[in-house]
Amino acid sequence: MAHCVHFGICGGCAVDDRTALDKPRLLQDALARAGYADAPMAPLVVVPVATRRRVDLAVTRKGAELALGLHRARGEEVVDMRECALLRPEFLPLLPPLRELLRSLTGLRRAGSVVINWLENGPDILLRLDAECALPDRRRIVEFAKTHGAPRICVAAGRDTPEPVAVLQPPRVTFGGVAVTPPPGGFLQASAEGEAAIMQAVLAGLPKLTNKARIVELFAGAGTLSFALAAHARVEAYEGDEAACTAAEAAARAAGLAGRLGFTRRDLHRRPLQPADMAKAAAVVLDPPYAGAAAQMRFIVMSNVARVIYVSCNPDALAADAGQLRRAGYKVLAATPIDQFPYSGNLESVVVLGR
Repeated sequence: MAHCVHFGICGGCAVDDRTALDKPRLLQDALARAGYADAPMAPLVVVPVATRRRVDLAVTRKGAELALGLHRARGEEVVDMRECALLRPEFLPLLPPLRELLRSLTGLRRAGSVVINWLENGPDILLRLDAECALPDRRRIVEFAKTHGAPRICVAAGRDTPEPVAVLQPPRVTFGGVAVTPPPGGFLQASAEGEAAIMQAVLAGLPKLTNKARIVELFAGAGTLSFALAAHARVEAYEGDEAACTAAEAAARAAGLAGRLGFTRRDLHRRPLQPADMAKAAAVVLDPPYAGAAAQMRFIVMSNVARVIYVSCNPDALAADAGQLRRAGYKVLAATPIDQFPYSGNLESVVVLGR
């Protein structure tokens, strides 16, 4: 029996047997392509199923019929989700009433999406609709939030900036002991367990630090790694997304970390940080998006920083970016594969490199 009734139809899982994919080999092969044939490898960290706390669902409407789920494998049709082995169990009871809410909204005509981040105080929901969210729709959304314990529900038309419609309490996630109110639909690591494994590998990869040591963090998001890093050194964090940067700044101020942790909004693909900005850092930590950090890597190389810690969710991008470090004389000190994407060919990893 398949691990999910949707397997083979829904595009969410690539294999039915989690162990069919050699996840450590994905990291080994990526590093070998970068020129590191014998990189030291830590054991695979296996994140349990039913722990995923983030989902981005598609929704389509055809008359009275409404489908809410992931797209069909290699297709555009939405597979109406009835179960999922990956999601936290709290998600599934929310889906039937969420379908009823969506069916009642005049702001949903043909297609939209629903992003749910399950935070420490409930589901933080972002609805992207294809028409105006009128007053009756807003009333239904507020009532849904009250009934189902959603701290916040935001709405956006298409790709417009999300607008809060129901805010019963500030949605909350904790990074490094600091409470953060993330932006609507904001990026989170797929699971808290995966995030903890990433953090452990990053902190283990830091060099010996003095109290005045400085860490430069790139692609910092809303502070997933930043607040924990700030417990070990002064941190200069850079992030291109305005909403994420604003959320992290507000949390840092509230925690009294001014002078210890600073956030700067900067598009590192268009305006990479320059070598002089990194030259005296004890370490550069980066967690780039899926496509990697090609524009930024050559400036990291030019900075001659002694320690680089690269967090990757894409072995192909890692191979290309780590190749630049290999040609500049860096060696792999540690590499940790983390399987927080069960039943898929995706892999999270943390690679520590030094001169």
